[in-house]
Amino acid sequence: MKRLSILIIGILFFSLQGACKPTNKENKEIESIAQKEQSPVQTESINGLKKAYFASGCFWCVEAIYQSVIGVKDAISGYSGGTVDNPTYQNHKDHAEAVEVIYDPELVSYSQLVDVYFGSQNITQINGQGPDRGSSYRSIIFYQNEDEKKIIDDKISQLNKALDGEKVAAQVLPFQKFWKAEEYHQNYERNNPGNPYIQNVSIPRLNKFKKQYPELLKEGQVH
Repeated sequence: MKRLSILIIGILFFSLQGACKPTNKENKEIESIAQKEQSPVQTESINGLKKAYFASGCFWCVEAIYQSVIGVKDAISGYSGGTVDNPTYQNHKDHAEAVEVIYDPELVSYSQLVDVYFGSQNITQINGQGPDRGSSYRSIIFYQNEDEKKIIDDKISQLNKALDGEKVAAQVLPFQKFWKAEEYHQNYERNNPGNPYIQNVSIPRLNKFKKQYPELLKEGQVH
């Protein structure tokens, strides 16, 4: 999935935090692939479980992070944020790698899932996370209704106030559709612990999140 150069750069993942600054060219690229403003699609609750959608770099990393969170029943890797139908890993064009989070709102709130989102990435990095660069790895947080959008906007406002002249890079988009990724991408970190990318990027990112947010972890997940 990842180029050899990414495997090498991945070892330096956390030294890259905060190193990527937005440029006019990158901002224009993001704007060119952003969805036009439209009404969000609301997913249905099934047996009391809800769904939420996030993109933040490689979906292997994001999937593993959310799977460690209390109240999350499943996290599924896929594609979202673009307009192309039936995207694949080889051809997902304007979509970002994204994760569908299925959760129990009695155990974890949407607000807490948003905290997990911002707390597990470099929030100012444009078009990528760590060594993963390009629009496929851009950060997007999707909302399904105005309540979710208000939660997101409030948290971004708070984060921006705390940043020294920088801004949160994530796009905030109305959710439209999620396309599940190929089966070999699902549970990738769990099924391929010896993969060099998993060892050098995914696991360090997951462990950093676990160390910072032990109160949000499932039993047995504390690092």
